[in-house]
Amino acid sequence: MKAVNLIDFHACKQAARLCTLKEHMNQVGIKHGMHLISGRTHPQLAEEIAQHLGTKLSPVTIENFANTEIRVRFNESVRGNDVFIIQTHGHRVHEAIFEQLLMIDAAKRASARSITAVCPLLSYARADRKAAGREPIGARLLVDLLSAAGADRIMSVDLHSGQTQGFFNGPFDHLIAMPLFKAYIAEHFGHDFVFVAPDAGRVKLTERYSSTMGAQMAIIHKSRSTIKKNEVEAKHLIGDVTGKICVIIDDMIDTAGTFCAAADMLKERGAKTVYGLATHGILSETAPQRIEDSAFEKVVVTNTVPVDTKAMTDKVEVLSVAPLLAGAIEAVANSSSVSAIFDGQNQI
Repeated sequence: MKAVNLIDFHACKQAARLCTLKEHMNQVGIKHGMHLISGRTHPQLAEEIAQHLGTKLSPVTIENFANTEIRVRFNESVRGNDVFIIQTHGHRVHEAIFEQLLMIDAAKRASARSITAVCPLLSYARADRKAAGREPIGARLLVDLLSAAGADRIMSVDLHSGQTQGFFNGPFDHLIAMPLFKAYIAEHFGHDFVFVAPDAGRVKLTERYSSTMGAQMAIIHKSRSTIKKNEVEAKHLIGDVTGKICVIIDDMIDTAGTFCAAADMLKERGAKTVYGLATHGILSETAPQRIEDSAFEKVVVTNTVPVDTKAMTDKVEVLSVAPLLAGAIEAVANSSSVSAIFDGQNQI
């Protein structure tokens, strides 16, 4: 009988302690904690996101062994909290991916309540299907790796193809940079301009811009060399651009071959001025020089990947996606609607 009373006493004491804790959490408006953890590929963007959320990045130790293996250790407890691991895949792609996988695994083994892989640029998004025989589907493989590591949710900006969301068996927040670009367009271009799709794959995206902003639209047909890698030739134009301001829309600029070929073609067809908008300014190899030598007046990208403005042409301007990502992270942490940020139009 005494043993039973002793058990009841301890059970009541534990229940009272939990009730007191819950009351305190309700009073301060906290359901559970949130941790923002950044990898090494783009800490500046992560810091900016944290500032918009009024918090700080959680400390983490990331270092390489002599043979380039990566060691990761969180410097504070994440038990029972929502963890957002921010890592873009724009440069040093494979190191960035595995570093993020290790951080996700560390969070899972540290008993995090939920884990969101925040990938401003999700790599291998261009490999979303088999374009030819005996090829892998890289986007599916990467998403499987994130899931296997322990990611409960994935967040990214302007996927190369929206179908990549279907590779993940869980919530996938596909954010769009359209609000940033629409504000820039309204401020700088006025009303008389034409949106241009640089290839057939960007027609749907360009049509979304033209319909929401009441502008005209044109399409460029391109062919990509099967012999030389990254060689693109613009061939045909559908639409009238004579004497008009043209705005080329794309999701990324890698080597800038497509972008610059399209700009030069528009100028040859009588365009008054040519601008370019692209979410991911990877700008590999000689891309900055190509843009400098092209017909572009200005190319606007976002900071989903680090952009070295010192080594950049003056024609490139960078917008920040930190407010966009911060808003989405806050919505997830508060269990509110992410699509409300885009008025329900967060799919492209």
